[in-house]
Amino acid sequence: MARDLNKVMLIGRLGIDPEMRYTPTGSAVTTFRVAVGRQWRDSNGDNREETEWFSVVAWNKLAEICNQYLTKGTRVYIEGRLQTRSWEDQQTGQTRYKTEVIASDMIILDSREGRAPREVDDYGAPPRDASRSSRGAVPPPPPDIGDEDIPF
Repeated sequence: MARDLNKVMLIGRLGIDPEMRYTPTGSAVTTFRVAVGRQWRDSNGDNREETEWFSVVAWNKLAEICNQYLTKGTRVYIEGRLQTRSWEDQQTGQTRYKTEVIASDMIILDSREGRAPREVDDYGAPPRDASRSSRGAVPPPPPDIGDEDIPF
């Protein structure tokens, strides 16, 4: 018997810094958008390019990690599932729909050089004056160990 499958895998760049909030029950939820480019050659031999934008939602611990480490422009791999939600527009009375990627996994594809955790306050927002905060400071590198320091 065949099983159904709802799986999405994206590689792209964040278009804006993630936004984190908490539900009334205390669950963290972070939202951000990822731009995914596609290039191809048309029938005339001309190079063509288009960009597709995806709305991504991460929950709980993954939401906190995304909020802490992702910033605008970060190249990421996102794995998850598609979910469409609907709501009634208060102004027009029309039913609106939005399809989102519900993330189950995230891998940062940028190099670690020059990348530090985003500083955030206790509510998930960046502090107003990051220079006053010691949170998110990059620790000094470990001391260099020579051959004579290795015990075997």
